[in-house]
Amino acid sequence: MLRFFIFGVLIASTGKPVNGTCNVEMSPPKVMVKFGDSFTANCTSLYSEIAGIGWESTYGGIGLQSGISTLPFKIDVVKDWDIQPICYVTLPDGDQCLEPLPVTVYQIPESVSIAQPLSAGPMVEGKQYHIQCNIVNVAPASLLSVYWHKGDKIISHETFKESAQSPVSKSSILNLTAQRDDDGSQIWCEAKLNLGPGELNHPAMQSKSHEMAVLYPPGFINPEMETVELPDRKNVTLYCNATGNPVPVYSWDVPQAVQETSKKEDMNKPFLIPFFQLPGNYSCKASNSQGTRIKYFTVIEAPRDRTTLAAIIGVFVALGVLLFIGGALFVTRDGTFSCNQSKYLRGQPSGAV
Repeated sequence: MLRFFIFGVLIASTGKPVNGTCNVEMSPPKVMVKFGDSFTANCTSLYSEIAGIGWESTYGGIGLQSGISTLPFKIDVVKDWDIQPICYVTLPDGDQCLEPLPVTVYQIPESVSIAQPLSAGPMVEGKQYHIQCNIVNVAPASLLSVYWHKGDKIISHETFKESAQSPVSKSSILNLTAQRDDDGSQIWCEAKLNLGPGELNHPAMQSKSHEMAVLYPPGFINPEMETVELPDRKNVTLYCNATGNPVPVYSWDVPQAVQETSKKEDMNKPFLIPFFQLPGNYSCKASNSQGTRIKYFTVIEAPRDRTTLAAIIGVFVALGVLLFIGGALFVTRDGTFSCNQSKYLRGQPSGAV
Protein backbone atom coordinates (compact mmCIF):
# COMPACT_ATOMS: atom_id res chain seq x y z
CA MET A 1 0.00 0.00 0.00
CA LEU A 2 2.81 2.36 0.95
CA ARG A 3 4.58 1.70 -2.33
CA PHE A 4 1.48 2.69 -4.34
CA PHE A 5 1.22 5.83 -2.22
CA ILE A 6 4.81 6.80 -2.94
CA PHE A 7 4.30 6.08 -6.64
CA GLY A 8 1.43 8.54 -6.56
CA VAL A 9 3.41 11.18 -4.67
CA LEU A 10 6.29 10.99 -7.11
CA ILE A 11 4.05 11.10 -10.17
CA ALA A 12 2.17 14.05 -8.73
CA SER A 13 5.35 15.95 -7.92
CA THR A 14 7.16 15.30 -11.20
CA GLY A 15 4.45 14.59 -13.70
CA LYS A 16 6.68 11.80 -15.00
CA PRO A 17 6.00 8.05 -14.95
CA VAL A 18 7.91 6.07 -12.35
CA ASN A 19 10.00 3.04 -13.35
CA GLY A 20 9.52 0.10 -10.97
CA THR A 21 13.10 -1.12 -11.19
CA CYS A 22 16.13 0.86 -10.19
CA ASN A 23 19.85 0.30 -10.77
CA VAL A 24 20.92 0.94 -7.18
CA GLU A 25 22.71 -0.95 -4.41
CA MET A 26 21.31 -1.22 -0.88
CA SER A 27 23.64 -1.65 2.07
CA PRO A 28 22.57 -3.75 3.87
CA PRO A 29 20.34 -5.40 1.23
CA LYS A 30 17.72 -6.07 3.92
CA VAL A 31 17.25 -5.03 7.54
CA MET A 32 16.29 -7.04 10.63
CA VAL A 33 15.61 -4.67 13.51
CA LYS A 34 14.19 -5.20 16.98
CA PHE A 35 11.17 -3.12 17.87
CA GLY A 36 12.42 0.04 19.64
CA ASP A 37 15.95 -0.16 18.23
CA SER A 38 17.54 1.94 15.49
CA PHE A 39 18.95 1.15 12.06
CA THR A 40 20.77 2.83 9.17
CA ALA A 41 20.88 1.88 5.48
CA ASN A 42 22.59 3.38 2.43
CA CYS A 43 21.25 3.64 -1.11
CA THR A 44 23.90 4.00 -3.83
CA SER A 45 23.08 4.80 -7.43
CA LEU A 46 24.88 2.69 -10.04
CA TYR A 47 23.94 5.04 -12.91
CA SER A 48 26.73 7.01 -14.54
CA GLU A 49 24.76 10.23 -14.12
CA ILE A 50 21.70 11.18 -12.09
CA ALA A 51 19.81 14.35 -11.32
CA GLY A 52 19.25 13.39 -7.69
CA ILE A 53 18.50 10.69 -5.09
CA GLY A 54 16.09 10.56 -2.15
CA TRP A 55 14.15 8.41 0.37
CA GLU A 56 10.49 8.03 1.27
CA SER A 57 8.95 6.15 4.23
CA THR A 58 6.14 6.20 6.79
CA TYR A 59 8.57 8.00 9.12
CA GLY A 60 9.06 10.78 6.63
CA GLY A 61 11.55 10.93 3.82
CA ILE A 62 14.62 12.69 2.60
CA GLY A 63 13.94 15.03 -0.29
CA LEU A 64 15.74 14.84 -3.59
CA GLN A 65 19.45 15.39 -3.10
CA SER A 66 21.59 16.39 -6.09
CA GLY A 67 25.30 16.11 -6.60
CA ILE A 68 25.63 12.81 -4.68
CA SER A 69 25.24 9.15 -5.59
CA THR A 70 24.93 7.66 -2.07
CA LEU A 71 22.30 8.67 0.48
CA PRO A 72 21.90 7.20 4.00
CA PHE A 73 18.55 6.60 5.67
CA LYS A 74 18.27 6.33 9.47
CA ILE A 75 15.52 5.67 12.01
CA ASP A 76 16.56 6.33 15.60
CA VAL A 77 13.71 4.43 17.29
CA VAL A 78 11.54 1.94 15.41
CA LYS A 79 7.99 2.45 16.63
CA ASP A 80 6.05 0.78 13.84
CA TRP A 81 5.74 -2.86 12.75
CA ASP A 82 5.40 -2.23 9.02
CA ILE A 83 8.19 -0.06 7.60
CA GLN A 84 8.77 0.22 3.88
CA PRO A 85 11.59 2.67 3.15
CA ILE A 86 11.95 3.32 -0.59
CA CYS A 87 14.97 4.82 -2.30
CA TYR A 88 14.20 6.77 -5.48
CA VAL A 89 16.50 8.14 -8.17
CA THR A 90 15.74 10.91 -10.67
CA LEU A 91 17.55 10.56 -13.98
CA PRO A 92 18.77 13.49 -16.14
CA ASP A 93 15.76 13.19 -18.48
CA GLY A 94 13.39 13.48 -15.52
CA ASP A 95 12.41 9.80 -15.31
CA GLN A 96 12.41 8.26 -11.83
CA CYS A 97 12.91 4.76 -10.44
CA LEU A 98 12.17 3.18 -7.07
CA GLU A 99 13.89 0.51 -4.97
CA PRO A 100 12.29 -0.68 -1.69
CA LEU A 101 14.44 -1.68 1.27
CA PRO A 102 13.05 -4.87 2.93
CA VAL A 103 12.74 -4.23 6.68
CA THR A 104 11.58 -6.82 9.20
CA VAL A 105 10.68 -5.56 12.67
CA TYR A 106 10.79 -8.37 15.20
CA GLN A 107 10.08 -9.07 18.84
CA ILE A 108 11.21 -12.17 20.72
CA PRO A 109 8.47 -13.95 22.74
CA GLU A 110 7.55 -12.58 26.13
CA SER A 111 7.16 -16.11 27.46
CA VAL A 112 7.12 -19.79 26.43
CA SER A 113 5.30 -22.35 28.58
CA ILE A 114 3.70 -25.80 28.54
CA ALA A 115 0.08 -26.11 29.66
CA GLN A 116 -1.74 -29.19 30.98
CA PRO A 117 -1.98 -32.21 30.98
CA LEU A 118 1.61 -32.64 32.23
CA SER A 119 0.77 -30.70 35.37
CA ALA A 120 -2.46 -32.66 35.92
CA GLY A 121 -0.89 -35.94 37.08
CA PRO A 122 0.61 -39.12 35.60
CA MET A 123 -0.22 -40.38 32.13
CA VAL A 124 -1.40 -43.91 31.32
CA GLU A 125 0.41 -46.12 28.82
CA GLY A 126 -1.34 -46.33 25.45
CA LYS A 127 -3.47 -43.21 25.88
CA GLN A 128 -3.04 -40.19 23.60
CA TYR A 129 -2.44 -36.75 25.07
CA HIS A 130 -2.51 -33.26 23.56
CA ILE A 131 0.24 -31.15 25.08
CA GLN A 132 0.16 -27.41 24.38
CA CYS A 133 3.09 -25.00 24.13
CA ASN A 134 2.07 -21.33 24.47
CA ILE A 135 4.20 -18.58 22.88
CA VAL A 136 3.15 -15.09 23.97
CA ASN A 137 3.59 -11.88 21.92
CA VAL A 138 6.04 -12.73 19.17
CA ALA A 139 6.59 -10.94 15.85
CA PRO A 140 6.57 -11.73 13.05
CA ALA A 141 4.97 -15.13 13.62
CA SER A 142 5.78 -16.14 10.03
CA LEU A 143 9.43 -16.52 11.14
CA LEU A 144 8.59 -18.52 14.27
CA SER A 145 9.65 -22.14 14.71
CA VAL A 146 8.62 -24.32 17.66
CA TYR A 147 10.61 -27.42 18.60
CA TRP A 148 9.46 -30.18 20.96
CA HIS A 149 12.17 -32.03 22.89
CA LYS A 150 11.92 -35.34 24.75
CA GLY A 151 15.14 -36.40 26.42
CA ASP A 152 17.97 -35.74 23.97
CA LYS A 153 15.77 -35.91 20.84
CA ILE A 154 13.66 -33.42 18.89
CA ILE A 155 10.33 -35.19 18.38
CA SER A 156 8.35 -32.46 16.58
CA HIS A 157 8.86 -29.18 14.69
CA GLU A 158 6.24 -26.63 13.66
CA THR A 159 6.21 -23.37 11.70
CA PHE A 160 3.34 -20.93 11.16
CA LYS A 161 1.66 -19.19 8.23
CA GLU A 162 0.89 -15.75 9.60
CA SER A 163 0.52 -12.51 7.66
CA ALA A 164 0.42 -10.14 10.64
CA GLN A 165 3.59 -8.10 11.19
CA SER A 166 2.66 -7.03 14.72
CA PRO A 167 3.01 -9.32 17.79
CA VAL A 168 0.62 -12.25 18.19
CA SER A 169 0.40 -15.22 20.56
CA LYS A 170 0.65 -18.71 19.06
CA SER A 171 0.21 -22.26 20.32
CA SER A 172 1.80 -25.51 19.22
CA ILE A 173 0.02 -28.81 19.98
CA LEU A 174 1.99 -32.04 20.42
CA ASN A 175 -0.03 -35.25 20.03
CA LEU A 176 1.73 -37.84 22.18
CA THR A 177 0.85 -41.48 22.88
CA ALA A 178 2.29 -42.36 26.29
CA GLN A 179 4.75 -45.27 26.35
CA ARG A 180 6.44 -46.96 29.31
CA ASP A 181 9.84 -45.82 28.04
CA ASP A 182 8.64 -42.22 28.46
CA ASP A 183 8.41 -42.63 32.24
CA GLY A 184 10.99 -40.33 33.82
CA SER A 185 11.85 -38.53 30.54
CA GLN A 186 12.13 -34.75 30.42
CA ILE A 187 9.95 -32.90 27.89
CA TRP A 188 9.94 -29.24 26.91
CA CYS A 189 9.29 -26.88 23.98
CA GLU A 190 11.35 -24.02 22.61
CA ALA A 191 10.49 -21.08 20.36
CA LYS A 192 12.93 -19.51 17.93
CA LEU A 193 12.73 -16.64 15.43
CA ASN A 194 14.53 -17.48 12.19
CA LEU A 195 16.17 -14.11 11.56
CA GLY A 196 18.98 -15.46 9.42
CA PRO A 197 22.69 -15.80 10.12
CA GLY A 198 24.62 -13.39 12.29
CA GLU A 199 24.33 -11.80 15.70
CA LEU A 200 20.60 -11.11 15.29
CA ASN A 201 19.86 -14.84 15.52
CA HIS A 202 18.79 -14.77 19.17
CA PRO A 203 18.97 -18.00 21.21
CA ALA A 204 15.79 -20.03 21.38
CA MET A 205 13.52 -19.39 24.35
CA GLN A 206 12.69 -22.58 26.24
CA SER A 207 9.77 -23.55 28.40
CA LYS A 208 10.23 -25.11 31.79
CA SER A 209 11.20 -28.78 31.54
CA HIS A 210 8.63 -31.30 32.80
CA GLU A 211 9.31 -34.87 33.94
CA MET A 212 6.87 -37.34 32.43
CA ALA A 213 5.22 -39.88 34.73
CA VAL A 214 3.62 -42.83 32.91
CA LEU A 215 1.62 -45.60 34.62
CA TYR A 216 2.00 -49.02 33.00
CA PRO A 217 1.33 -52.69 33.95
CA PRO A 218 4.08 -55.10 35.01
CA GLY A 219 6.39 -56.61 32.41
CA PHE A 220 8.79 -59.44 33.22
CA ILE A 221 12.50 -59.01 32.57
CA ASN A 222 12.85 -62.70 31.63
CA PRO A 223 10.46 -64.85 29.53
CA GLU A 224 7.05 -65.59 31.03
CA MET A 225 7.61 -69.37 30.80
CA GLU A 226 10.80 -71.03 32.01
CA THR A 227 11.99 -74.61 32.56
CA VAL A 228 14.44 -74.90 35.45
CA GLU A 229 16.55 -77.94 36.37
CA LEU A 230 17.23 -78.79 40.00
CA PRO A 231 20.99 -78.44 40.36
CA ASP A 232 22.97 -81.24 42.03
CA ARG A 233 23.64 -80.43 45.71
CA LYS A 234 22.61 -76.78 45.25
CA ASN A 235 19.46 -74.75 45.88
CA VAL A 236 17.47 -73.57 42.87
CA THR A 237 16.42 -69.88 42.73
CA LEU A 238 13.36 -68.79 40.74
CA TYR A 239 13.43 -65.16 39.53
CA CYS A 240 10.22 -63.22 38.88
CA ASN A 241 11.58 -59.66 38.55
CA ALA A 242 9.22 -57.28 36.72
CA THR A 243 9.14 -53.58 35.88
CA GLY A 244 6.01 -51.46 36.28
CA ASN A 245 4.62 -48.19 37.56
CA PRO A 246 3.50 -48.35 40.32
CA VAL A 247 6.14 -50.84 41.50
CA PRO A 248 4.65 -54.36 41.26
CA VAL A 249 3.82 -56.56 44.25
CA TYR A 250 4.42 -60.33 44.06
CA SER A 251 2.76 -63.56 45.15
CA TRP A 252 3.75 -67.21 44.53
CA ASP A 253 1.80 -70.39 43.84
CA VAL A 254 3.96 -73.43 44.67
CA PRO A 255 3.61 -77.16 45.50
CA GLN A 256 1.99 -77.83 48.91
CA ALA A 257 5.17 -79.15 50.53
CA VAL A 258 7.12 -76.06 49.50
CA GLN A 259 4.37 -73.74 50.71
CA GLU A 260 4.22 -75.41 54.13
CA THR A 261 7.96 -75.02 54.65
CA SER A 262 8.29 -71.42 53.34
CA LYS A 263 8.04 -68.22 55.34
CA LYS A 264 5.09 -65.98 54.51
CA GLU A 265 7.30 -63.00 53.66
CA ASP A 266 9.27 -65.16 51.21
CA MET A 267 6.09 -65.66 49.18
CA ASN A 268 5.91 -61.90 48.44
CA LYS A 269 9.39 -61.40 47.02
CA PRO A 270 10.44 -61.17 43.34
CA PHE A 271 12.49 -64.36 43.79
CA LEU A 272 12.00 -67.69 45.56
CA ILE A 273 14.46 -70.20 47.04
CA PRO A 274 12.36 -73.24 48.05
CA PHE A 275 13.40 -74.94 51.31
CA PHE A 276 12.52 -78.30 49.76
CA GLN A 277 13.96 -78.65 46.28
CA LEU A 278 10.97 -80.34 44.68
CA PRO A 279 10.18 -80.69 40.99
CA GLY A 280 6.78 -79.45 39.88
CA ASN A 281 4.88 -76.42 38.59
CA TYR A 282 5.49 -73.01 40.15
CA SER A 283 4.00 -69.62 39.22
CA CYS A 284 4.57 -66.02 40.23
CA LYS A 285 2.05 -63.17 39.96
CA ALA A 286 3.22 -59.54 39.55
CA SER A 287 0.47 -56.92 40.05
CA ASN A 288 -0.07 -53.18 40.24
CA SER A 289 -2.94 -50.75 39.67
CA GLN A 290 -2.56 -51.08 35.88
CA GLY A 291 -2.74 -54.86 35.57
CA THR A 292 -1.44 -58.33 36.47
CA ARG A 293 1.05 -60.66 34.77
CA ILE A 294 1.80 -64.31 35.63
CA LYS A 295 5.10 -66.08 35.10
CA TYR A 296 5.27 -69.90 35.00
CA PHE A 297 8.13 -72.20 36.01
CA THR A 298 8.46 -75.92 35.31
CA VAL A 299 11.02 -77.35 37.73
CA ILE A 300 12.49 -80.71 36.70
CA GLU A 301 15.16 -83.05 37.99
CA ALA A 302 18.49 -82.68 36.28
CA PRO A 303 19.40 -85.74 34.15
CA ARG A 304 21.97 -88.04 35.80
CA ASP A 305 25.54 -88.19 34.61
CA ARG A 306 25.53 -91.07 32.07
CA THR A 307 29.32 -91.57 32.38
CA THR A 308 29.07 -92.32 36.10
CA LEU A 309 26.08 -94.61 35.59
CA ALA A 310 27.89 -96.53 32.86
CA ALA A 311 30.94 -96.96 35.11
CA ILE A 312 28.79 -98.40 37.92
CA ILE A 313 27.04 -100.80 35.55
CA GLY A 314 30.43 -101.82 34.14
CA VAL A 315 31.73 -102.70 37.61
CA PHE A 316 28.72 -104.91 38.31
CA VAL A 317 29.00 -106.65 34.93
CA ALA A 318 32.70 -107.34 35.46
CA LEU A 319 32.01 -108.72 38.92
CA GLY A 320 29.29 -110.99 37.51
CA VAL A 321 31.65 -112.33 34.84
CA LEU A 322 34.32 -113.07 37.44
CA LEU A 323 31.82 -114.91 39.60
CA PHE A 324 30.68 -116.97 36.63
CA ILE A 325 34.21 -117.95 35.69
CA GLY A 326 35.03 -118.74 39.28
CA GLY A 327 31.98 -120.97 39.55
CA ALA A 328 32.97 -122.88 36.43
CA LEU A 329 36.49 -123.53 37.70
CA PHE A 330 36.03 -124.20 41.40
CA VAL A 331 32.52 -125.53 42.06
CA THR A 332 32.06 -129.36 41.92
CA ARG A 333 29.08 -131.20 40.43
CA ASP A 334 27.55 -131.74 43.86
CA GLY A 335 27.80 -128.02 44.64
CA THR A 336 30.82 -128.12 46.91
CA PHE A 337 33.84 -125.88 46.39
CA SER A 338 37.27 -127.32 45.46
CA CYS A 339 40.44 -125.72 44.22
CA ASN A 340 41.40 -129.11 42.51
CA GLN A 341 38.15 -129.96 40.76
CA SER A 342 39.78 -132.10 37.99
CA LYS A 343 41.20 -134.70 40.53
CA TYR A 344 38.09 -134.93 42.61
CA LEU A 345 36.46 -138.42 43.02
CA ARG A 346 33.12 -138.72 44.71
CA GLY A 347 33.39 -140.39 48.12
CA GLN A 348 37.22 -140.07 48.24
CA PRO A 349 39.36 -137.36 49.66
CA SER A 350 40.69 -135.09 47.00
CA GLY A 351 44.29 -136.09 47.91
CA ALA A 352 43.81 -140.01 47.54
CA VAL A 353 45.88 -141.95 44.93
